Formats: sequence, structure tokens, C-alpha cells
Amino acid sequence: MAQTLKVSKSRMLAEGAIMLALATVLSLLKILDLPYGGSVTVACMLPCIIISYRYGLKFGALTGLVFAIMQQLLGLKNLSYFTTWQSVVAIILLDYIVAFGVVCFGGLFRKISNQATGLMLGSILVCILRFICHTISGATVWAGLSIPTNAALIYSIGYNATYMVPETIVTALAAYYIGSVIDFREASIKHVSSKGETKAPYLKWIAGLVVVGALVFDIVSVFMHLQNAETGDFDITGLASANWTLVAIVSAAALVIAGCLFIISSKKNKNA
Repeated sequence: MAQTLKVSKSRMLAEGAIMLALATVLSLLKILDLPYGGSVTVACMLPCIIISYRYGLKFGALTGLVFAIMQQLLGLKNLSYFTTWQSVVAIILLDYIVAFGVVCFGGLFRKISNQATGLMLGSILVCILRFICHTISGATVWAGLSIPTNAALIYSIGYNATYMVPETIVTALAAYYIGSVIDFREASIKHVSSKGETKAPYLKWIAGLVVVGALVFDIVSVFMHLQNAETGDFDITGLASANWTLVAIVSAAALVIAGCLFIISSKKNKNA
């Protein structure tokens, strides 16, 4: 992939560094921080996934490794819960090196003609692999600490799902939106132009952003109630305490605003 783009190594490294910095900042912007561990970020893995999408598995693996190390440094306090070196090594590998290093698989669907779909599928795959890593870690290393020893695997699946499912949805939505407006398949990153579109493309961008923003708000508003604040258990009955009225209002408002922007943009293109 890197060869087809025909870019210099210095440019690849520069883009990788910029995306790593952006990914680290996004990882600190937590839109949901659950009481017993786990959080939903502003699609923190997406910048690294995009690098993998542009430059392939090898460079994506290098980027993922650096990102994993940075996440490990930010989560050093988690190592203080363990006393044996075997547990520390397992946490470093399962919860960080492998869990975040899987961003290198973000470009596996690059051959799909629709970039937005390919980038979204790559993001979903990465999130699933990360979820598996956290689940294994929870069922083994964390069992007896934040996760009960009895039925540790089932508990770990539910526990990690409370933040990884919304994280996956947020990342997939962001990937699809960004992939539909920015072309990462050429050496020069540029706007994805629709056939016949001549004016007001930014209105459609804003409309899409409004919809994605509303979906993220709805997802977080719902999933934050699925982890019991006292025990950390996955508790589907918590959905009853979600503010469904607010969710409905935000969703309706976003659809109206997006619809109006699309109509205005379409009319301007017809009159062009």
C-alpha cells in the first residue's frame, strides 16, 4: 500500500507522528468513564487505523506499537494492583501492547471500492480484536480483583462490553463519516467530491457531523447505565433509568437540522 501511494518515508513518519499525537489526545477526551474501569473515548484509535489504511500492515503495526506503549504509560497505575511479574507482563501484553496494537488491521478492507465502508469495517474489526484482548485479560489476570473468579469469562464479556460496544459504534460511525468526506487513498489527502456536486459541500459535512454527534450522545446516554455503579456488573435493567425523553429530543433535533442542511445543499447544487 505504501508503495502505491509513492510517498517518502519522511512523510510517512511525519503523518504517523501527527496521527499518534492526535490519537493520544483523543484517548484523554473521555465521553464516558465507567466507575469500575473502561471508558468511551472520542474514537481514539481511528487516527492510527487511518495510518494503517493508508500505508498497510507493517507501518500500521509500528504505529500501533508506539500507540500501545503511550497508552501503557498513561495507564501505569493499573500495574500497581499486581504483585507478580507474570501478572504485570500479562497486563502489559493483553490490555495494551496487543489490545491497541491491533490497529494495524485497520486497512485490511482497503480494496473495497467504497472507502467509507472499508474504513468502517476495518474499525469494527480492530475494536472486536481489542474487545477479545480485554475479555481474555479480565477472565484471567483480573479475575479475583475487579472481576469475580466464578464465571469469570461470562462476567468479563459483559463487563468489557459496557464500554467496548459504544466505543466500537462511535469509532465505526466516525470512520464512516470521515471516510465519506476525506480521501486517504491518494498521496495527497483531499476532499471526496460527489458527482455533480459543485457548491455547498460543507453543508453536507455539517449535516453528517450533526447526525454522528447525536448518535454518539444517544449511545453514551444509554450505555452508561449498563454497568452497575456499585458492583460493576453488566445490568440491562439499568436502561430503565436512562433519560429516553432527552435521547428522543436530541435524535429528532439532529434529524431535522441535518435534513434542512441536505435540502439547502441540494438546491444550491441544482442552481449551480
